[in-house]
Amino acid sequence: MASLYTQQGKNIRKTWFLMAGFLVIVIALGWIVSQLYGNTAILYAAVAFSLVMNITAYWFSDKIALSATGAKEADPVEYLELHRIVENLAITAGLPKPRVYVMQEPAPNAFAAGRDPKHAVVAVTTGLLERLDRSELEGVLAHELSHIGNRDILVMTVAVVLAGFIAIVSDIFLRMSFFGGGNRDNKNPLLLVAGIAAIILAPIAAQLIQLAVSRKREFLADASGALLTRYPDALASALQKIASYGAPMQKANHATAHLFISNPFGAHEAGRFIAKLFSTHPPVEERVAALTQMRV
Repeated sequence: MASLYTQQGKNIRKTWFLMAGFLVIVIALGWIVSQLYGNTAILYAAVAFSLVMNITAYWFSDKIALSATGAKEADPVEYLELHRIVENLAITAGLPKPRVYVMQEPAPNAFAAGRDPKHAVVAVTTGLLERLDRSELEGVLAHELSHIGNRDILVMTVAVVLAGFIAIVSDIFLRMSFFGGGNRDNKNPLLLVAGIAAIILAPIAAQLIQLAVSRKREFLADASGALLTRYPDALASALQKIASYGAPMQKANHATAHLFISNPFGAHEAGRFIAKLFSTHPPVEERVAALTQMRV
């Protein structure tokens, strides 16, 4: 039977494999577009714009997430037990204690954000605090601290940079093709068809890879969180309770969906295969199965 350390290593390798896939798409798209238009200046402009926008989002990721979700700092007296659990887990994980926030939200959920462990936040909903027992809450918070310790915000920011770059470049050159742009000396119809196909399909492929990276980071955080508490069954039970709620969060949005421990849009989505394909989170059944099969 595989150990949690094996699960961690497996997911880390898969994540970087997917990131390599991003780079392949970027290089291939850049080459095809440069052949079509014979001018790389606009490529540099697109890269610069994408980097500036996404690095800004990374630098202020905690503030953006807190503002988007309406989270408020948890009062250390009213939420004394929550602060104690976070502090104890942070000490065990060898991390600075993150700032703790609470969302007035009936749907049980939680997220972590921040550019590094020194600037991290952990936020939970009131619904989560009401529905979970202490061991389950510890499992969820250990999962979120694992995101901080595993530098998942950095990995996801790199994914967003690359996906954003691909989307911007594709959009620019698709618009240029509509208005008769491009290298008019290029008479190769096959290259033209390949270029248009790449421009249209590249953003879709990039989005799928970004979602796949997000899903792998969830598996990794599950394994790391279970390793931290030494009680994977508690996190498995918490995930089942969270998923059973079903209804979406009141302030669910696609910009912050990947941050949460569970899909903030609810478990009941139409089209199982399509929902799974474009979801930021793996199915709860798969996550629970992975946890229950692991040994610590």
